[in-house]
Amino acid sequence: MSRPGWPPSKREAGEGSVTAFLGLGSNLGDRKRWLEEALRKLAGLPSTQAVRTSSVYETEPWGGVPQPQYLNVVVEVRTGLSPEELLDGALAVERALGRVRAVRWGPRTIDVDLLWMDGQERSTDRLILPHPRLVERAFVLVPLAELEPDLIVHGRSVGAWLSRLPEDARDGEVRRVGGPMLPERAGPSGLDEPIHVEHEDGGPA
Repeated sequence: MSRPGWPPSKREAGEGSVTAFLGLGSNLGDRKRWLEEALRKLAGLPSTQAVRTSSVYETEPWGGVPQPQYLNVVVEVRTGLSPEELLDGALAVERALGRVRAVRWGPRTIDVDLLWMDGQERSTDRLILPHPRLVERAFVLVPLAELEPDLIVHGRSVGAWLSRLPEDARDGEVRRVGGPMLPERAGPSGLDEPIHVEHEDGGPA
């Protein structure tokens, strides 16, 4: 269903904007192209500027469902959107790129997770911030630590959370396969009317 009041005004990210980090992943088809398309669309959201990305990492699937390996990146944005508006934009990017929520933690063309947003915490059916499994996942912590190792999440730095993971999870499951992929200039997202899509369990993916 359409979300009333979307899209927000097309103001530029500037005064009043905050930093947010989003995790992107793909393990179907041309994985790098899906990441590039998702990044372009995120950078074109209203009041949002893509600042930089981590390197590209190839990672083992998480969640126990047999499936191909993923490519993952973390992107830093500056945005004037609220957490809920940014979530709506992220879900709309997934929908535009053919994400089908048939199996929880199953394969997907694209996955876009809102990981952390400066000064914002949420604990609702729609959104939990910081992301509830951020500190458990090497495929998130490794690229996020590349960008901001001193970022504090749940009382510890990202680097400290990463050091607490088993060594094989850090080094065996996550392999750097490419450099940062932020485009020089992002165009409009092409998302005229982002749609709110509920997760299968009503909560975060």
